[in-house]
Amino acid sequence: MATEALGTHAAAQDRRAGNGRQALTVLRAAGRVLGRMLGVVRPAAWVLIGAALVLWTAGQSLGWWELTVTAVVITAVLLLCLLFLIGRTAYDVALDLNRTRVVVGERAVGALTLSNTGTRAILPSRVLLPVGNGRGVFDVQRLAAGESAEELFAIPTSRRAVVKVGPVSVVRGDPLGLFERVHRRDEPVDLFVHPRTVLFDGQSLGFLRDLEGLPATDLSPDDVSFHALREYQAGDDLRHVHWKSTARTGHIMVRQYEETRRSHFVIGLSTSPADYRDADEFELAISAAGSLGLRALRDSQRVEVRVQERALPAATGKQFLDALSGLEHSRARAGGIVELAGSVAATLALASVVVLVCGSRVDPAELRTACSRLPFGARVLAVVVAPAGTAPALRRIGEADVITVGALEQLPLALRKVLA
Repeated sequence: MATEALGTHAAAQDRRAGNGRQALTVLRAAGRVLGRMLGVVRPAAWVLIGAALVLWTAGQSLGWWELTVTAVVITAVLLLCLLFLIGRTAYDVALDLNRTRVVVGERAVGALTLSNTGTRAILPSRVLLPVGNGRGVFDVQRLAAGESAEELFAIPTSRRAVVKVGPVSVVRGDPLGLFERVHRRDEPVDLFVHPRTVLFDGQSLGFLRDLEGLPATDLSPDDVSFHALREYQAGDDLRHVHWKSTARTGHIMVRQYEETRRSHFVIGLSTSPADYRDADEFELAISAAGSLGLRALRDSQRVEVRVQERALPAATGKQFLDALSGLEHSRARAGGIVELAGSVAATLALASVVVLVCGSRVDPAELRTACSRLPFGARVLAVVVAPAGTAPALRRIGEADVITVGALEQLPLALRKVLA
């Protein structure tokens, strides 16, 4: 009996739990429906609804028919405006950008096509197209079954950015703007506005031109470039024993090699706002870094790019420029050029060439400290961007070549002086 009672009690608990879950599901569905219904009401409509209630109450309590008539008129206007929400907005939307990657200043054009694939006409509607921080508004006339309408639009590309275009929203509303029903269509598309870059001719920027690398002054027991023979020492690899010399001298002789380095091109781009005088300097620094990286990629070098606290993808030119398009200033706590150089040294100890790019607010002492932190044996070049009108200059700070440019067009000539 006790077992049967426990089973009955458990079944009752399960039924109550099931009923509770069903009730919760119904409440959530009702909440979503209510939210959609209330979402069509604009702020101005709420004001009129409140005014109608106040006027109706005051007219009935005070006996002033004028207030009651006003409340009735406002209510009638609200009901008439609600009628404008009736109608289908089932457009087939196609958003097409002729190019999803442009350079700053280039023309970017898109097309928005709305088609009525249904069997009934669609009444006039408004279409909203968000473009970055702004939005375009298109008035679409009545579309009969099978008809389509195309709207062309231009996207401003005056500054480097990743511009999100879309999603398209179809709006059905009244002329007074009291109610508005919005349906989203299609998915947003990213437009990458790449920074300006400049081409380099002539010498490679890697300073390492051989397939196997450039021999360095450091000696190694195992590499490609043969240097000399020496006597065997404990721990040497017996595979490098030169047996003919061993037989001739009577001592075990092993080969010794010159250490070689692969061409590993590293760009350290400072994004600290404290390193730059203004936004123009920052944009020039990004353009300079982009130009250097693209040339290194064309030279088939391994390119890695570091900014404060993270690395930028740079496996291909498209990937690199896409990353630069959305680059912004780093946080103040991330540090400046000195901290960036320390990060490069810690993560890329085998770099063969390191280029640091920063603004004119970095003083020579900071630049010297930053260069001293870079991997030992790497060729170091610092590019300092300056305000427009600054003449290009070349100087040495420690073991690093430092060039100063005030315009992107000055960069190739300054680099030729360094490579000469």
